[in-house]
Amino acid sequence: MNKDRKSKIRVGISAGDMNGVGMEVIIKTFLDNRMLDSCTPIIYGSSKVASFHRKQLGIVDFSFHIINDADDANPKRANLINCIDDDLTVELGKSTKDAGKFAFKALEAATKDIASNKIDVLVTAPINKHNVQSDDFKFPGHTEYLADYANEENPLMLMVDQELRVGLVTGHIPVKEVSEQLTIENILAKIRVMNKSLIQDFGIRKPKITVLGLNPHAGDKGLLGSEEETAIIPAIRKANEEGILTFGPYGADGFFGSSSYSSADGILAMYHDQGLTPFKALSFDTGVNYTAGLPIVRTSPDHGTGYEIAGQNKASESSFRNAVYLACDIFRNRREYKQLNANALKPKNAD
Repeated sequence: MNKDRKSKIRVGISAGDMNGVGMEVIIKTFLDNRMLDSCTPIIYGSSKVASFHRKQLGIVDFSFHIINDADDANPKRANLINCIDDDLTVELGKSTKDAGKFAFKALEAATKDIASNKIDVLVTAPINKHNVQSDDFKFPGHTEYLADYANEENPLMLMVDQELRVGLVTGHIPVKEVSEQLTIENILAKIRVMNKSLIQDFGIRKPKITVLGLNPHAGDKGLLGSEEETAIIPAIRKANEEGILTFGPYGADGFFGSSSYSSADGILAMYHDQGLTPFKALSFDTGVNYTAGLPIVRTSPDHGTGYEIAGQNKASESSFRNAVYLACDIFRNRREYKQLNANALKPKNAD
């Protein structure tokens, strides 16, 4: 094994929906050769699909290094593994059955390789949550699929942009079902996952976690809803008893409307749009979706398939590039955390 292969982080990338902007942002990211200084990218997809997008974008000074196995990756090139042999037709901007099949095959191959340590981290390009559904994929999204694969009950969707980190208690569920999911146990479980992730994945020794309320003005002491009194406040109290610095609950509008959010190491929202709406308003095009609470490192850009601009050379690669950077940073932080704890001095016996 050569020196580059041992020192560089192997970044596995699932190509996502072939009719969207996934392959465009992948190509644009690795057009910059500086990306190869610290990582070896291995894309799971199709050379034919990649070639179609490259020609559509008018890019002539870039090509993938085609390999059959991640172990054959060239550390000085952007590598690609063909995951599907079918003669697929790219239909830009359209949700098709073939696009869903392609997206799942790429994800499945990348997931198997990270499970067998052939790659170090996983970065997923956007999929369409509808066309990807099949007998093999019956999940609302990547987060749930990977959690099921890893047999983890409490993954945490964590949106990250530099020092801003917003996690969700509930994810891809209807709003009408949010309240019933907000139990003391569920909220406390997410607080624990966030705290552990902030320590081992982000290198924060004693994280400060802010928890948002569900109702307007965080329930206003029960006048505007009871979830704060029955579930959220008790969960915060229990977290603090466990030594986790947890504050709240705060009304989401006032919290994000002031500068308060900048003083929290992690912010825990109760439902999808409560957390993602302010996050994307503050960090659109640069934010990253990270799945905390898994034994693997997985990130993705914070945008979707972008059908409306697919093939038009309008998609920004900033979020995808940041997803690669963040995956590598977290991998290094986890490695350092394990080394520090493995070498920690054990207390002397009392006798």
